[in-house]
Amino acid sequence: MVKSWALQDAKARFSEVVRRANVDGPQVVTYRGVEKAVVISADEFRRLHPDRRSFVDALLEGPTLDDGTVDTINRRSDDRGRKVRL
Repeated sequence: MVKSWALQDAKARFSEVVRRANVDGPQVVTYRGVEKAVVISADEFRRLHPDRRSFVDALLEGPTLDDGTVDTINRRSDDRGRKVRL
């Protein structure tokens, strides 16, 4: 059963909000009578977002670059900028 919690009550009884999200389902948090957030269980979150991959995984799955392209990317200028007197 979805229960609605005022923000101040949800903060004061956060452990119960989390427990109920795991047992009873989503828990709605309101601020001044307006729904602002929903607390759901970790299992429910994973069910809703099953194919989330990390940013590192996304980069590693990108295109393979040939050696010439990698050398061009890694070539750095020796210019250290202008000297500034402090």
